[in-house]
Amino acid sequence: MSAETDLIKLYSQRILALAADIPLTDRLEAPAATVKKRSPLCGSTVTVDLDVADGRVARFGQDVKACALGQAAAAVVGAHVIGRTRDEIVAARDGLRAMLKDGAPPPGPPFQDLAVLEPARDYKNRHASIMLALEATLEAFDKAQEAACA
Repeated sequence: MSAETDLIKLYSQRILALAADIPLTDRLEAPAATVKKRSPLCGSTVTVDLDVADGRVARFGQDVKACALGQAAAAVVGAHVIGRTRDEIVAARDGLRAMLKDGAPPPGPPFQDLAVLEPARDYKNRHASIMLALEATLEAFDKAQEAACA
């Protein structure tokens, strides 16, 4: 397969559709936590605002400045993050990382749509951008929990 064909496969219609329709892109007013993560390799950034109530994500907003792959990952996170526990976010993050780095199966529900990013396995320089949304969400969750306990 040529490099051009590989890139066409990588930027599938589904990835581009997700990237064009990211949910929950309004920043929150007075969130319990805000985290900005940046990929040093490509400069992609994701900023996450969130609130936690009863151990679950109660409110969520994100600002995504990333490549189409990072945007697609943020779209899946935004579509499913409300109501999720820390353990579910950790499982999604770890599952996505294993899928990209180790060829493991995609994360399970509710984040199974991250499977669309499987073709990015071979593009290690894109992995950090793809991971940003879940990493920022998990860090913000932890900060919100810490703030609630302080």
